[in-house]
Amino acid sequence: MRQARSRRRRVGWVAGLFLALTSTVGTSQTGAVATARPAPSATVSAMHTVAAMQPSWNLGNTLDAIPDETSWGNSPVTKELFDTVKSQGFRSVRIPVTWGNHQSAQAPYTVDAAFLSRVRQVVDWAQADGLRVVLNVHHDSWQWINKMATDHDQVLARYDATWQQIATAFKDEPRTLLFESINEPAFDNADDVHKMELVDELNTSFHRIVRASGGTNAQRLLVLPTVGATPDQTLMDDLAATIDVLHDPNLVATVHYYSFWPFSVNIAGYTRFDATVQQDMTDAFARMHDTFVAKGIPVYLGEYGLLSYPDYTHQDYVERGEALKYFEALGHTARVNGVTTALWDPFSLLNRETLQWRDPVLFALVKSSWTTRSGTASADTVYVRKVGPVTDQSLTMNLNGTSFGGLWQGGTKLAQGADYTVSRDRLTLTAAALTRLTGDRAYGVNATLQARFSSGVPWRIDVTTYDPPVLAGATGTTGSFAAPAQFRGDSLATMEARYADGTNAGPADWTSYQQFGAAFAPDYDGGTLRLTADFLNSLKDGVPVTLTFHFWSGASVTYHVTRSGDTVTGTAAS
Repeated sequence: MRQARSRRRRVGWVAGLFLALTSTVGTSQTGAVATARPAPSATVSAMHTVAAMQPSWNLGNTLDAIPDETSWGNSPVTKELFDTVKSQGFRSVRIPVTWGNHQSAQAPYTVDAAFLSRVRQVVDWAQADGLRVVLNVHHDSWQWINKMATDHDQVLARYDATWQQIATAFKDEPRTLLFESINEPAFDNADDVHKMELVDELNTSFHRIVRASGGTNAQRLLVLPTVGATPDQTLMDDLAATIDVLHDPNLVATVHYYSFWPFSVNIAGYTRFDATVQQDMTDAFARMHDTFVAKGIPVYLGEYGLLSYPDYTHQDYVERGEALKYFEALGHTARVNGVTTALWDPFSLLNRETLQWRDPVLFALVKSSWTTRSGTASADTVYVRKVGPVTDQSLTMNLNGTSFGGLWQGGTKLAQGADYTVSRDRLTLTAAALTRLTGDRAYGVNATLQARFSSGVPWRIDVTTYDPPVLAGATGTTGSFAAPAQFRGDSLATMEARYADGTNAGPADWTSYQQFGAAFAPDYDGGTLRLTADFLNSLKDGVPVTLTFHFWSGASVTYHVTRSGDTVTGTAAS
């Protein structure tokens, strides 16, 4: 996975150990993750070792960056970074490395000695903190390995030479270092069956090279992916067959999970962590368990997250509360299925400069999910109109096995009955409480509440004053168009685009709901709503398009745009 400021988009739908996990990932009385067990010996099973690696963290967009370590905006790795990662409860780290830019493209494909030394330094820093390490071949997968179908012999020779050098350099490292054959293998000019054959060939060659290289490599845990690291059943069955043929007890299966794709990028109207999105998660982890874990093959979820959240460089594309529900549920779902998880962190989670979490609440919820559940709710915002009578408003609580413990504003506990009522899973804020909390009803967040539960992280509820947003007419070009917008306390959820005949408009013509960020984006501070060049250039020339902007308050605003050559005209609906 790459999540740089100039992002390479993922395409497609990327999509018994429990007792071992609960014994190795226990909690102290303070709720901290328990101390990791000693380094595994050759007699410790792969299942036990991978369970002891939970939880794991990715050093993303760093040694895998192209062309060098700082090219994608992160500062050079320091020992202090791993000190912080360890102190936050992580027991292992995945260190993605892209070797191709530090390697001759011609035989014998020699890796630059200085770069190899730098990788060793970073690996040793992590291990010095007691962290297990997964080292891989990363973006080489789409730089040159993807040409394997049409340039088979040269690609395989370079791949083999790369792993021969890595294996030799690290052969005396302890078994706390794991090797991963290739990240998200993808192949051009190959059908699905051929892709599986090529991954099998890479995994098998990798296994042969490492095992023959001597030292600890004879018993080192080796991590093998499916095509694209995708958890589809056919692809996992193929990997299971490869593992069966290799007949090696020190093998680990790996896949990645970035949720139901439309939710992960906010397209096709999937703005919420709804039943469809939840079922996708449930099914994916059940497949991992049934295909591998139940048969004694450990699963290392090498990456997880959402494809468009969080990213501090722009407005949220996925609504924060819906994203929080996803992360909370994933921790639980992985835990009950015996899957060790590695959080993908390119830069948006842990600030590499300050070594502080950019969103402490998000990380607190992720950390809590390693050991317990947190209660959530149907929304994290209660919207109150600026004018008119204030009425009671209700949320549905997702108790997730917890019990409701009260509603708080800062250090003040609200009064049940006067301020709120509870009926089963229905939490209702009274009109009297909302009147007090909104005060003079200035646009935006007027008060922040916490719903507390018997375990886990409290659920934040913002009490917000709004009016339906107002858009104004504008003229621009296909390269630059922004409608003046008064958001008036509201937040954008999604945008529909249709022609007058009812057909869909926009680059994603299979749905009327276009992709947040790729087709449109709000600028709340600047007071504009931008339509992207990709969206505008996809429109039929001279044919009006009706846009419907849906907001989280429930309000919707209609707007019309027409492209005439390179000129774009926008008008607000009357």
